[in-house]
Amino acid sequence: MKKLLLMCCFLIGISAVSRAQGGGMRKSPEERAKALQTQLKLSDDQTTKVTAIYKEQATKMDSVRTAANGDRDAMRSAMMPMMKATNDKIKALLTPEQATAYDAAMKERMDRMRQGGGGGGSQN
Repeated sequence: MKKLLLMCCFLIGISAVSRAQGGGMRKSPEERAKALQTQLKLSDDQTTKVTAIYKEQATKMDSVRTAANGDRDAMRSAMMPMMKATNDKIKALLTPEQATAYDAAMKERMDRMRQGGGGGGSQN
């Protein structure tokens, strides 16, 4: 019994660590908006609107994933215009200073993704 309990605790610990390290790509719309609020110093009103935009995007992306049925090229070609539209909607809510910081953050994120680092934290 003790071995079984120990094994369960070990598996839960491993899954928690792996989620903490690789869970950046699957953040909820609320988590993404909160991160943006911290990064760009968004007002509560802006954060609420950004959350709504991210929720709309998540719904559309889920339907694209389902329709693509594992075809990564089809998903990518369908998602790129959606991501651009989402970014445009968010930028429309921002002040000029926030928009500049947002563009810089998106460029940095794309650079990391191109280098194989993913969208999460910094790579060393």
